[in-house]
Amino acid sequence: MSPPIALPTESVPAFLGVTRSATGRRWRDRLDARGAARALAIVQRYQLPEMLARVVAGRDVELDAVPDFLDPTIRKLLPDPHTVTEMEAAAKRLADAVMRGEQIAIFGDYDVDGATSAALLAWHLRHCGLDPLIHIPDRIFEGYGPNVDAVRGLAEKGAKLLVTVDCGTTSLEPLAEARRLGMAVVVIDHHQCGDELPIVDALVNPNRPDDLSGLGHLAAVGLVFVTLVAVNRELRQRGFWNAERPEPNLLDMLHHVALGTVADVAPLIGLNRAFVAKGLIAMRRRDHVGHTALMDVARLNGPPEAWHLGFMLGPRINAGGRIGRADLGVRLLLEHDVSEAAKIAAELDRLNTERREIEQMAEAQAEAEALASLGLEDKGAVIVTASEGWHPGVVGLVASRLKEKFGRPAFAIALEPGGLGTGSGRSIPGVDLGKAVRQAVSEGILVKGGGHAMAAGVTLRKDKLAAFRGYIEAALATEVAQARHVNELFIDGAVSARGVTTQLAATLNRAGPFGSANPEPVIALPSHELVYAEEVGQAHLRLRFKSGDGAMVNGIAFRVLGQKLGQALTENRGQQLHVAGCLAVDRWQGAERVQFRVIDVAVPDPGPNMIR
Repeated sequence: MSPPIALPTESVPAFLGVTRSATGRRWRDRLDARGAARALAIVQRYQLPEMLARVVAGRDVELDAVPDFLDPTIRKLLPDPHTVTEMEAAAKRLADAVMRGEQIAIFGDYDVDGATSAALLAWHLRHCGLDPLIHIPDRIFEGYGPNVDAVRGLAEKGAKLLVTVDCGTTSLEPLAEARRLGMAVVVIDHHQCGDELPIVDALVNPNRPDDLSGLGHLAAVGLVFVTLVAVNRELRQRGFWNAERPEPNLLDMLHHVALGTVADVAPLIGLNRAFVAKGLIAMRRRDHVGHTALMDVARLNGPPEAWHLGFMLGPRINAGGRIGRADLGVRLLLEHDVSEAAKIAAELDRLNTERREIEQMAEAQAEAEALASLGLEDKGAVIVTASEGWHPGVVGLVASRLKEKFGRPAFAIALEPGGLGTGSGRSIPGVDLGKAVRQAVSEGILVKGGGHAMAAGVTLRKDKLAAFRGYIEAALATEVAQARHVNELFIDGAVSARGVTTQLAATLNRAGPFGSANPEPVIALPSHELVYAEEVGQAHLRLRFKSGDGAMVNGIAFRVLGQKLGQALTENRGQQLHVAGCLAVDRWQGAERVQFRVIDVAVPDPGPNMIR
């Protein structure tokens, strides 16, 4: 029998023929042949506009799942809470504490997910007639997660039950101390587990190895919501709710769940989509004092969208934990007095401005160091920058900027006077940073460290900095080379300037909320003339493009001056360009205008020379 003949495989053609854009990417149609067929089936079955069907199909939504994707509801997507390992034990222990009127202590993380988790749990316990203690650790002096001193302090204040939210899974010794002091402990967390789990009354974590709930994508605040559904049911069965003390409606607090989910970059799939979609509707009602104060101070005048939560509201809550008082975010979210909420929001806004200035200074130094280390040949798999004088609260943001600018994993480390450095790393898809960091700890290069594939934290001695650089470069070189080789921009469809309307933006928004695992649709404008490009704000470019039929569309490119994209735009005024970007609705003085947010451009292929 003769061997089978290998047929030549045809490589996928580049979208609009763009094999290398201004940012060095190949453009690809997000839909392969199978995806295009699914998009057509979606159009035919549901009578959706073609562009929306393409977007939905490009998110791997199966034909029967389209209605739930376009209108995700908590009622349909919320499983029985008891499918989560030890959820029943957690609900019973919390219900016991409520029935007995015990003093409960909530220990949260200092980020947005931790603040919203603590606020949601505290709101529920207050509704039950309790007044819980809340402890948010100081990022610099206490670090992440429960610590022995804080646990002892809460015990001295009479806490009988300690509930950790968005932390606790790896806090073996502090939680053992809590039990030694006579406290019961319930952990509600979503972080990766270590080899050993803490001995507690209940560890609710869908990422523990023996959990089969399929809820590992939830942020901690979403997990707290699911826990409170179980607690409400337990208290209902015990006859706790009555006419004087009605059962609280958890749907009234979806503002918290949406904010924590988006800010923690949890994937917007399944139940998370419902949490964020319904939470945004709740925020638009402006009926929550703390969230309204936050939106006002962020000068958010239109209806909030998911990206506002991630880029405008979340950073202000975070600023308290980064460079101010860690508990300011929780205080704002629990505040009932309008004027007091306005004061706290103003302080968070001030801290956020201060944080931005600190971050920009560190970022400029880190970029200079990165450029020097990469050299003219742009060699090196991982960027590791370090300096004395950097604020430990901004190193994660600096690492994130370096990763975006240089397209490879990056670390930023703040060196302390005592000879220790604390830093953060951010990775690119396909490169597992957390695994490499944990290995560096076991090899004795780092004092401590951990994280997940896309982000990690490290603590090292200053004299080990060079060793860490060498180690992480060698450990990740192959993964980074493979990941950077596949540098593609996926395009959802193409339109001309005349088709860029508020109606198209509204149509595409039906596939939202957009964020992690549900990317914003990327639309291409084929061969449009760049008729206007001027600098505006801090390193942004305001743009205008004209199509062949004379129609115009306004555009904006954020933070591009000094970057490859900014250079390509300023050098090609008056020229034809293929443009890729996202649609955004700009609201000004009651009027709505659509704006094209540019993320990449390419010079069109001139085609074969004409014979003269």
